[in-house]
Amino acid sequence: MTFIVLEGIDGSGTTTQAATLAERLRTEGHEVVLTCEPTAGPVGRFLRQALSGKLTGADGERVDLEWSAMALLFSADRLDHLEREIEPALRRGAHVVSDRYDLSSLIYQSATCPEGEAAVPWLRALNSRARRPDLTLVLDVSPDVAEERRQSRAGEPEIFEKKELQKRLGQLYKRSADFVPRDRLELLPGDGSRAEVAREIERAVRNLPEFGKSAPAGR
Repeated sequence: MTFIVLEGIDGSGTTTQAATLAERLRTEGHEVVLTCEPTAGPVGRFLRQALSGKLTGADGERVDLEWSAMALLFSADRLDHLEREIEPALRRGAHVVSDRYDLSSLIYQSATCPEGEAAVPWLRALNSRARRPDLTLVLDVSPDVAEERRQSRAGEPEIFEKKELQKRLGQLYKRSADFVPRDRLELLPGDGSRAEVAREIERAVRNLPEFGKSAPAGR
């Protein structure tokens, strides 16, 4: 059983690559649970409303939550995610592949906090009960490539999908190891084609003992 997380700025390809990795492992006979944050649970659904700018108050006017309120909600959703989905899957011997986890909170909320990285200790404390991943893969994508990908998607942009903010987030993601210094983490090039990025991800996953004897990349 392994817990693998994919991370990166919006448009980095985490959703696509998480699904690709899960499917690849399933073809080899592994049981894999593919999941994401925010979740489809009650707190996650509330968060998605906030992220899409569709959260409203009693008067029907749009409500934009403060960075600290968002941090609390993400933490609550994560703990619910662990209890309902991740931990049960790992206990029964399945592997879990998640599109985002607590590194997103550490980076996004510190980037939107007026005090910047001074918020990191508090954010770590909020997530102190979160199980550590066995491997976190950060897709390092240039802001221009990520923006092009975001623009090609259907739907309205979310509240964090602003060019200057995404540039700042990209710089923080390059320093991911500073935010989770005890975690096993790899920064992977993400500007290539889907197949190229998938090969890089598979290479990194094959270094885990559980998958080292699986079919080699490219087969």
